[in-house]
Amino acid sequence: MSTLLEVSGISVTFDGFRAINNLSFQIGPAELRAVIGPNGAGKTTFMDIVTGKTRPDSGRITWGDRNVSLLGQSEAAIARQGIGRKFQKPTVFEDQSVQENLLMALAKDRNPLAVLFYRPGARDLERVAALADRIGLGDALLRKSGELSHGQKQWLEIGMLLAQDPQLLLVDEPAAGMTLAEREKTTDILKDAARTRAVVVVEHDMEFVRRLDCKVTVLHEGAVLAEGTLDHVTSNQTVIDVYLGR
Repeated sequence: MSTLLEVSGISVTFDGFRAINNLSFQIGPAELRAVIGPNGAGKTTFMDIVTGKTRPDSGRITWGDRNVSLLGQSEAAIARQGIGRKFQKPTVFEDQSVQENLLMALAKDRNPLAVLFYRPGARDLERVAALADRIGLGDALLRKSGELSHGQKQWLEIGMLLAQDPQLLLVDEPAAGMTLAEREKTTDILKDAARTRAVVVVEHDMEFVRRLDCKVTVLHEGAVLAEGTLDHVTSNQTVIDVYLGR
């Protein structure tokens, strides 16, 4: 299988604490992956390194067909190459409608002057309507985003990232604070997205990870502890000892 993102031997230390320790990780072009592990295992730091927010002390990160190095590139440059990230807390423009939020995300590829004078055409409106349907907000297009439930705001933010058509989507704890029905819909959205791009989900909720039904990577002390199906990794004695047994 070809590799979209390859992280090789990455280490990073903060004030003497080794947050990432010789970490290696690969993901294919249209793959859904869950990343689990105890607090302090390096899950968020891993995302920070891939997106250029944190610079590692050593190692390599290569991206895409041409094996471009992401090291030393700015966060904006990495985002332009097709890596989108969703943080745990949704950040949507609450005074704007669902439609306006999605249109703003579509407009991000344009230069600042073009965005200022941007007027959506029929094609953009069609794209946004189709995207809203995909994320379960087809009936809420004209609602103000501030009126949405927590789960719906999460869907809208995922939709705003999908509007930019990233090749890799990094999603941090999407199930936190959601109702059961919202969690089920979120699973469907992420599985659907992973048909056409790579999606990496950092999550604590084991039931949510089970529903994703994908390969799981367990991190511990900044390195990969185990990898495989959820049943495979949760029956690993070391995983039980350091994570599940707590």
